[in-house]
Amino acid sequence: MSKAAELANLIGNINMGGGGANKNVIINGAMNVAQRGTSFTSVGASDTQYTLDRFVWNTGNSAGRLTATQDSSAPEGFANSLKFACTTADTSIAAGEFGIIQQPIEGQNVQQFAKGTSNAKPYAVSFYVKGNASATYVCELWDNDTSGNRQISKTFNVTTDWTRVELSFPADTTGALDDDNNSSFIFNIWLHGGSTYTGGTLNSSAWASLTSANRAAGISSFFDSTDRTFFITGVQLEVGQNPTSFEHEPIDRTLAKCKRYYYKSMDGNPQDQIPTSDGISGDGYHCWSYFSTTSARSPYFFHPVQMRADPTVTLFSSARTSGASSGITAYYPGSWTAVNSNGATVDVNKLALYAVTGSVTSGQSYLFAGGFQCDAEL
Repeated sequence: MSKAAELANLIGNINMGGGGANKNVIINGAMNVAQRGTSFTSVGASDTQYTLDRFVWNTGNSAGRLTATQDSSAPEGFANSLKFACTTADTSIAAGEFGIIQQPIEGQNVQQFAKGTSNAKPYAVSFYVKGNASATYVCELWDNDTSGNRQISKTFNVTTDWTRVELSFPADTTGALDDDNNSSFIFNIWLHGGSTYTGGTLNSSAWASLTSANRAAGISSFFDSTDRTFFITGVQLEVGQNPTSFEHEPIDRTLAKCKRYYYKSMDGNPQDQIPTSDGISGDGYHCWSYFSTTSARSPYFFHPVQMRADPTVTLFSSARTSGASSGITAYYPGSWTAVNSNGATVDVNKLALYAVTGSVTSGQSYLFAGGFQCDAEL
C-alpha cells in the first residue's frame, strides 16, 4: 500500500470515529501483562481457563489439550506473543467440540460502534499470527447481548512466518448493545470445531442471528497433531472500514485496565510468595487487630482501580502450620497458628479480610500471613 493510500485510510478511519487515542477495544493485545503467570499446562481440561490477562481459552467436549505461554517470539515492534502448543491431539472430532481464544468485552466499551442504530459503524480487526504449518482459522465477532445474539465470521490463514491479518466487518444496524458492565460483545478466534459449528456456510458477508453451523465453517483443527503451534499478538479491534497501525500504550496503562478484572496482592504465584520463616518483612504479611476474643478484621484494602463488579476473593495460605492448608495463618505471641475460618467483605472499590481463630486477647494486634486475589472477569 502506498503512503498516500495509508494516509487516506487513516483519515477515513478518524472521520468514522477510529484511528485516534484509545482506539483499540481489545485489552492487552500486545500480550505484555501476565498477572496469573506466563505458562499454563493441561489447558482444555476445564471448560474455560484464563491465560495472559483478558484472554481466555474456551473449550467444550474436546479431548485435545494444549499449553499456553507468554512467548518472546514476536514480530518487529512487539516483545511478546501468546503461544498455544498442542500436547494431546484430538483427531476424532465429535460434533459438539470447540476450542476458542476469547476476549469478552463490556457493553459500555463498545458503544462507539453504535450497533443497532442507523448510525452504526464498521469494525476493523487486525492481529499478527504464525504457526508451525499452514492452517486456516476463523475470527468471529459475536454480539452476545441479551437483546442480540448475532455474529459474523471471517477466515484467515496462518503460515510459518509472522503475518499481519487485516479484516473488515460491516456495520450492524440491528441489535443495540446494553451500555453496562456486563459481557455484551465477544472477540473470538476459533482454532477447533466439530460439525455443530462447521457444518454450514460461514456467515461472512453480513451480521445475522446466530446459527451455530455457520460460525466456524472451513477451519483447520488445531488438535490434528501434537506438533501444532499457534502464536498471536498485536490484537486490535477498532471503529473503521480499514485497520490502522497497532496502538501501543504504556505498560502501566495496560496493567491498570487488566486490574479492573483481576489482580492479586503479590507477584507470581501467591502461595510461592508468602514468607516461610518468622519475621516481619516480605510480601503477604498483614497486621490486624482483634475486636473480640475470637475474631479479627484487617483495615480496608483499596483495589488498585475500581473493579468491573464486586470481585470473588480467594485467600492463599502461607502453610506455616499443618492446619493451614488454605486461607491465612496468625502469629501471636511467639508462634504460628491456623485460623478456624476466614473470608472477605468486598465491593468494587475495597475489601477487608477477616479471620476467626481460638481464644485470643481482645484489642491486641496480631501478625497474619497470607495473600489474596480478586476476580471480576466477565
